[in-house]
Amino acid sequence: MKKKNMTSMERVLTTLSHNEPDRVPLFLLLTMHGAKELGISIQEYFSKAENVFEGQIRLQEKYNSDCFYPFFYAPIEVEAFGSEVIFREDGPPNAGNPIIKNFGDIKNLKTPRINETKVLHKVLKSIELLKEKSKGTIPIIGVAVSPFSLPVMQLGFENYFDLMYFHKDLFNHLMKINETFCIHWANAQLEAGATAICYFDPVSSPTLIPKELYFETGYQVAKRTISKIKGPTATHFASGSCLSIANLLPETGTAVVGVSVQEDLSALKQAFKNKLTVLGNLNGIEMRRWTSDEASNIVRDTIHKAARGGGFILSDNHGEIPFQVQDKTLSAIADAVREFGTYPIAE
Repeated sequence: MKKKNMTSMERVLTTLSHNEPDRVPLFLLLTMHGAKELGISIQEYFSKAENVFEGQIRLQEKYNSDCFYPFFYAPIEVEAFGSEVIFREDGPPNAGNPIIKNFGDIKNLKTPRINETKVLHKVLKSIELLKEKSKGTIPIIGVAVSPFSLPVMQLGFENYFDLMYFHKDLFNHLMKINETFCIHWANAQLEAGATAICYFDPVSSPTLIPKELYFETGYQVAKRTISKIKGPTATHFASGSCLSIANLLPETGTAVVGVSVQEDLSALKQAFKNKLTVLGNLNGIEMRRWTSDEASNIVRDTIHKAARGGGFILSDNHGEIPFQVQDKTLSAIADAVREFGTYPIAE
């Protein structure tokens, strides 16, 4: 029997409880596409909270996505620490030169004060505007880079791994600074009206570090940090694998896990069954070349692998859909969810 139509909030809450809503929730995690909708550059788009608010409204209405995603860009967090951000015409902004030039700088690093940091105010204002507009019917997803993954932008990959392996005291000091910032930043977004926080933690993925090192580092950081975030979190590995640490992730306190297209979705769903909701795992890179028929078929197959019993949200596997993905492809994805994602899922 077909279920009554739900609001996006009802649909997501039902699937988070590992029950079947009216249809599979769709999180189209679109950021830069808002600039296209407004006909302005990516840099101008992210210059004002009102632009991101308007972009998110238009994108949600256009594709009937089940969330608002007022994520500006990852390096906004190191920008808050004083780093440069480099904008591009056709892709996400990148962090400039690392703010930590040498390991000694870590001792003098100060945690940004959220209320005194203009670049963060834009994000909070966009969340406030979306909260007022949605009136609780559509989830608003805030974003915080994990304290364990933020150093990639603070001092660069190679230096960070040197720090992690050979300078444990300074590593622990940096984690304290980053944990304080992450907790305050996440909670500020929740206070502004975010429904949940996407806790981006790619460095914790077994794609990048051994499971044993994760247990000693990123896992411990996640447990400490997530326990102090005053709302639900979704841990996202930004295309990285996670199946081999599936037994540890529920213990961090997270509610959702963003999974990679590189791993078997059926196995992931089974591993997290009745523990964590699975978010994923459409290939955003390949999505740039999909025809409408390919998009529809892939969505159908993905839903069949993971949607039964609830506990599944369809999304991309990285946490941000590339700027080059065409409108017709996004429309095909949204149409396919309505066609193949209605519960009960057809055999």
